[in-house]
Amino acid sequence: MVESLISDILFGFTGLISIINPIGIAFVFLDRTASLTTEERTALARKIAINVMCVLLVAFFIGTPILHFFGISMQALRIGGGLAVAVGGWQMLNAPDTQPAEPAVKRVDADNAMSKAFFPLTIPLTTGPGSIATAVALTANRTHKLSAFVLSSVASVVISIAVAATVYLIYSRAVIFAKYLGVEGTKVAMRVSSFLLLCIGVQIMLTGFSEFLIPIATMQPVVK
Repeated sequence: MVESLISDILFGFTGLISIINPIGIAFVFLDRTASLTTEERTALARKIAINVMCVLLVAFFIGTPILHFFGISMQALRIGGGLAVAVGGWQMLNAPDTQPAEPAVKRVDADNAMSKAFFPLTIPLTTGPGSIATAVALTANRTHKLSAFVLSSVASVVISIAVAATVYLIYSRAVIFAKYLGVEGTKVAMRVSSFLLLCIGVQIMLTGFSEFLIPIATMQPVVK
């Protein structure tokens, strides 16, 4: 039982972390928070991490019923979320290099960044449709047997906390990564991360379109 629980936790954690890719997104986060102080950026990273944990818990426990309640298919979630991710990546890819902000402007930007902690910094930048769909899929076959339900629930909570802690540790130390890379290296990393974000959004959309179109293409014609 314990071995199964550990296996489920490791499987879910590695799957979600590989999709979220917090190290790559950390440079995108750094670009969006260029005008913030270290303390403000750390506070924002903490807020995003809490949001990530809440989003994953919702996806784990009531993700499927919510989608069914609003009549949203997994394909629509992937297409819409992928579009939002792709647009964000495209805008960042074509954005001019950020310059040091004036103190008066900086205060407004900091407040503005805090107001965007949930959208778009948490959704869809960090926990996008890919990670939400993965969380929903991990618990799609959850049984109502008490022992199995308890184990699955414990695994879901541990995975959510572990992913949130990882996001916080990496986002709050994004400046350290940038210092190692230098100014030009950071600019290159941000552009590469933006391009990868664009590609991830397009891939999520393609997955949604393929899941929607394949059943239609494989439909047998009606023989009269």
